Amino acid sequence: MRALAIFLVFAAHYMNFVTGRPTFGWASEVGWVGVDLFFVLSGYLIANQIFAGLVRGQTLSLKNFYARRFLRTLPVFYLVLAAYFAFPAFMGGKTPPDLWRFLSFTQNWQLQPGTAFSHAWSLCVEEQFYLLLPAAVLLARRWGKGRLALAWLAIAGLIGLGMLARHILWGRYGLEAGGAVQGYYPNLYYATIARADALLPGVAVALLKNYHPGAWARVQARGQWVLAGGLLACGAMTYGLLTGYYIEGYGYGWAMSTFGYSLNACAFAILLAAALSPVSSLARLRVPGAASLALWSYSIYLTHKAVMFALPKHLQPLGLERQSGLMLLAVAAVSVGLGWLLYRCVELPFMQWRDRLVPSSFAGPHLDVTGSSAPMSQSRLA
Repeated sequence: MRALAIFLVFAAHYMNFVTGRPTFGWASEVGWVGVDLFFVLSGYLIANQIFAGLVRGQTLSLKNFYARRFLRTLPVFYLVLAAYFAFPAFMGGKTPPDLWRFLSFTQNWQLQPGTAFSHAWSLCVEEQFYLLLPAAVLLARRWGKGRLALAWLAIAGLIGLGMLARHILWGRYGLEAGGAVQGYYPNLYYATIARADALLPGVAVALLKNYHPGAWARVQARGQWVLAGGLLACGAMTYGLLTGYYIEGYGYGWAMSTFGYSLNACAFAILLAAALSPVSSLARLRVPGAASLALWSYSIYLTHKAVMFALPKHLQPLGLERQSGLMLLAVAAVSVGLGWLLYRCVELPFMQWRDRLVPSSFAGPHLDVTGSSAPMSQSRLA
């Protein structure tokens, strides 16, 4: 599923920054939802790590958790960030926003589209989530017997809050009249309050898996039906996005802006549940190269826009047109190759060092409850 997410993002950005046309058809036009799929997967993986340890009676250590998260996500991020500031003309042609906004992971607040390294906005949302979720879980555990109901209520309430926020923000920035639509991305699309709820359906899957084993077993046993429901939901959302997300002469559609982001995430969460079921076709599906692509997807995500900016500029004088298949092959190959290189030389060594330095997010004897440090290819989420 991570491979699918990075493909969708690549398809959308290739249209936006290389060809100006939907090279991958509908996948180019709605490929930005790959970010929402990343959100759902991140919500599940982190929540499952926490919940699985707590169910086994371990004590979550905030110090260990944050150390492991930061050693996983920050080294390669800082390297790419340094490249954007050191070589702005090569990486994106523009000077990035202030450095402190990246270092504090507040870059997504009032971010203007088209700025250098703008796609790091989603990493800001995820890092904010990583900071808040474990602390919220520890606070909820003090609630007593009602904490499980509280958790489900919090998930539903926060998703509802996201919808309400988008409804209000759409009223201010959703329509073309008066140029208000220019504020849509800074105030709605990139905003934490309007986008962070996409992580919560993944948290819900982890909560169901760890705290409702009977219900989870029934879901797992009906994996094919879950898969069918997920595909139907994703198909419906794709149709809605193609027809009602942006309407020329009007602006962004109210329904898709208000409900669409959350419903997209819920549809992906259903697919995720199917991917975790051993009886579903999705769990058994093996696409050549997908597991490796999933492993390298983080570094590919960080660098692919710089490749899309720099490579066509150097290949066009050699006779390669932006719309040509050879250009697509070159951009894809360099993006994947650079992702592989950064994974091997930066991500993997830091993960190995992390596992020696901080072997667990939990205090006390180490139990590897999630495989969070294992390659993604070893799970059905690849």
